[in-house]
Amino acid sequence: MAATKKKAGKMVTVTQIGSPIGRTKDQEQTLIGLGLNKMHRTRTLEDTPSVRGMINKVHHLVRVEDAS
Repeated sequence: MAATKKKAGKMVTVTQIGSPIGRTKDQEQTLIGLGLNKMHRTRTLEDTPSVRGMINKVHHLVRVEDAS
């Protein structure tokens, strides 16, 4: 079978600016799911509804920028 390349969509850069200490377990797990488990760590992720939902859940702990 031939491998098909997926066209890259919009990307967002997410940086953790708040600590998960004292937060609920699901917020801590959401940060880990985004690849952010340490302060000031940055990840560039594809802008999908599921990623946006995760970002919305921990919006007070992250900074979001459009990746250009």
